[in-house]
This record gives sequence, C-alpha cells and structure tokens, in this order.
Amino acid sequence: MRLTASIALGLSAASTLVMSPLARPIAAQSRDTVGGPVLTLEEATRIALRSNPDYLLTVASRRTAAAQLRTSYGQLLPQASANFSSQYQQAGTQTVQGASFNVASDIYQSSYNVGVTYRLNGQTIMGPRVQRANMNAVEADIVGVRETTRSIVAQLYISVLQNQAQAALQDSLVRLNDTQLRLAQAKLQVGSGTSLDVTRAEVDLGTQRVASLRAHNTVETSKLQLFQAMGVMQPTNVQLTSTFVVKEPTFSLDSILGLAMRLNPAVQALQARETAAAVSVKSARSEYFPSLFLQTGLGGYTYQLADPSGQIQLSQFQKVQQQASCFTTDSIRRGAGLPSIASQCAGIVYTPAQAAAFRAANKQFPFNFTKQPLSLFAQLSLPIFNGFQREQDVQIAQAQRDDALYNTRKGQLRVQTDVTTAYLTLRTAARAVALQEQTEQRAKEELRLAEERFRVGAGTSLDVTQATTSYERAATDHITAIYDFHKAFAVLESAVGRPLR
Repeated sequence: MRLTASIALGLSAASTLVMSPLARPIAAQSRDTVGGPVLTLEEATRIALRSNPDYLLTVASRRTAAAQLRTSYGQLLPQASANFSSQYQQAGTQTVQGASFNVASDIYQSSYNVGVTYRLNGQTIMGPRVQRANMNAVEADIVGVRETTRSIVAQLYISVLQNQAQAALQDSLVRLNDTQLRLAQAKLQVGSGTSLDVTRAEVDLGTQRVASLRAHNTVETSKLQLFQAMGVMQPTNVQLTSTFVVKEPTFSLDSILGLAMRLNPAVQALQARETAAAVSVKSARSEYFPSLFLQTGLGGYTYQLADPSGQIQLSQFQKVQQQASCFTTDSIRRGAGLPSIASQCAGIVYTPAQAAAFRAANKQFPFNFTKQPLSLFAQLSLPIFNGFQREQDVQIAQAQRDDALYNTRKGQLRVQTDVTTAYLTLRTAARAVALQEQTEQRAKEELRLAEERFRVGAGTSLDVTQATTSYERAATDHITAIYDFHKAFAVLESAVGRPLR
C-alpha cells in the first residue's frame, strides 16, 4: 500500500507540473527561490527592443531618412560660400602667352570671396514631399521590424516554457520509474516478483534519466536562442515567470481581418512606399519645368612686392626721363619764341614722400584687401531636349509606382491569408488542448490501473512499462498542444500587427 501510494503521489505531481501553467495568471516581477533573476515576457520584449541588433539597424535608418528630409528643405534656401587664398611668386622672368616679363621682386598675393547662389527647379520644390514620404515609409518599416522582433521573442519565450514543461514531465517520469524499481525489488524480496521485473525497471529508469537529461539540455539551448534574439548575454540561472491561460478566442475573423488591414505594419510600410513612389512620379515630371539660378558675391585681393626698392628706382628713373624730355621741349619752345616751361620741368621729380607712400601702399599682404565691386548674375533656363533623359526618368518613376501598387496589393492578400490561417490554427489548437487533456487523463488512469495490477500480481512489469510510455506520449502531446496554442496566438498577433491579449 505504501508503494502504491508513492506511485499515485508521483503521478499527481507530474500532472501538477504539466498543468500548472494553465491555471496561473502572468507572473509579476519577483525573485525566484534559488536566487536567480526572473524574466517576464514583457521584460524580454522591452530588452529586445533596446538591444536586438537587427531591430537597431532598422532604427538607425531613421537618422539617414531624417537627414535626407532636412537636406531637401535646405535645398530651398540659398547656398553661401566663402574662400580665402594666398600665393607666393618668386622673382625672375615669366612668360605669359608668349610674352616675357622680368619681375625684379618676389610677390605675395591673397584674395577672398564671399558668394551666395540660389537654384530653384521643379525637383527642388518637390524634394521635401518626396523625402517626407520616404521618411514615413522608413517609420513604417521600423514598426514592422519592431512587431516582428516582438513576435520572435514571444515565440522563443513560449518555446522555453514548453521545454521546461517537457523537462518537468521527464523529471516526474524519472520519479515514477524509480518508484517502479523499488516496487519490483520489494516484490522480489518477498518472492512475488522476478529478477526480470527488476532488470526491466532498471532499464526503464536509466532510459528515463537520459531523456530527462536531454530535456534539460533542450531548455538551456532554447534559453540561449531567446537571449540571442533579445540581443543580450544570458544571466546565470534565469527564471521565466510569465504564464498564459488557454482560452478559445472570442473575437471574430472579420474583426481581426479589418484590424490587420488598418494596423499591420507590413501593409502600412507598403502603402507608404506606394505614396513615396507616386510623389516620385510628380518629381520626375517636374524636370519639364524651367529652372532659376541666381548668384551674387563680394571679393577682394592683395598684391605686395617683397622688395619695393626696384619699383621705386624704376619710378625715379621714369621721372628723370620725363624731366629730361620736359627740358628738351622747353628748349624747343624758347627757340620758337614761346614762353619757357622750365619751372614746370623742375617740379618733375620723384620725392622721398612719394617713395614712402609707395612703400606704405605696398604693404597689403595678407589682409589689406582691395575690394572688388559687387556682382549680380541671374539665369532662367527652360529645358527643351536632353536626349529623352526626362522621358526615361518619368517612365522609370511610373514603373516603380506601379510596382509599389502591386506590392501593396500582394501584401494585403498575404496578410489576409496569414491572419485567416493563424485564426483557424488558433481555434483548432484550443480545441486540441481540451482533447489532449482528456487523453492524458485516460492515460494517467491506465497507468494507475497497471501499477495496481502489478502490485497485486495480476499484471506484469511490461504492462506498466507500456502504460508509462502511453502516459508519457499523452502528456507530451498535451504539453505540445498547450504551447502550440500559445505560439499560434503569437503568430496571429504578428499577422495582425498588434497584441490581442
């Protein structure tokens, strides 16, 4: 009686381990009894949205799209530029267009220019609309990847829970087989059993221990896959605490189909791409419009001789020549009886003051600029023929718009199929859970009867082994049905594009 009670207790514990996830609500954040960190599904999703590399790569595209949008608005504004340059030229003979010039001094030069230009055409005007549509498409892509990441994490989380339930079942079967071994040994001692019963029980126990070991290894590998999807390292002894209730959905197929068509991120992204393609067609057609170009600017330059002495000497020599020529002219005038201009000739000299003024004026490099006059330039151009390039651009844009339209339609049909399939699968999974639960209860009762018959000598250990195998298969199928339901729910939520519970 004591051994039979132990068997019944083991079966009851196994049933509790298998069925407990159905009865408890989603667990709140806490610390488990062995001191390891706990992880709920909500926390796993939040971590994934902060750390998953694939999702973060998609989010990073938002910066590029935002920069392109800002640039498109910037194209509507004038562009300004400023430059400064300097030059050194060594003294010597230079040849310019076949003519040779002798430069007696090194030369320093510098210049600056501040200019403003403005271009305006159809594509510039349409640019913000095009980039705004692209920005909306990128945002829709981000939402789509976020929901995909959420769905992947949810399914992997559920897979870990399923593997844990399978491992708990295998542990309970180890205890059942251990109890069976003790029972066979006790019967052999009192002479009502055989050594074959003991050997068979030992083999069953060893086989079950291997199955339990493999089940726990599957739990750990599935945890690694979960944390890989979350984008973080797995902490030691982490415990998953979220549980779910199996309940057949009360919403209708039509209601979630309508919800999916409005909210599914993939459909929204395709619609945004379609809008962007339509705007691109208008932008391509704007190439037929005239374009305006305006330009204005200010500038200045400096020119300085490294050694102005040569230029001063040249100026003095030129003054001497002018004075000599003046005195010659004065002699001619007096010979002709005209008034003398000798006083004027005496004033033709290159004074030290003039030399000092030249030296002062020569000191320009690098910032004593001589300003250049303001310039304005305006141009209005109308494209007439550019080798059918505009026509090609329009045709390409229209083809891309049509492709986007077809992709949107294809995406809507795919979502309709996915949602319908997931909904039907979910309803079937809910019904399968109820049927598998009944099958497990019958297998449990069969095992109990086989144990009782073996205890009283009305059955063999082979009957018990077969009943245990039947129970293991039924319990495993029940666990699979439970978590297939939860996975189907996650698939349906992914197809709709939002949580449904």
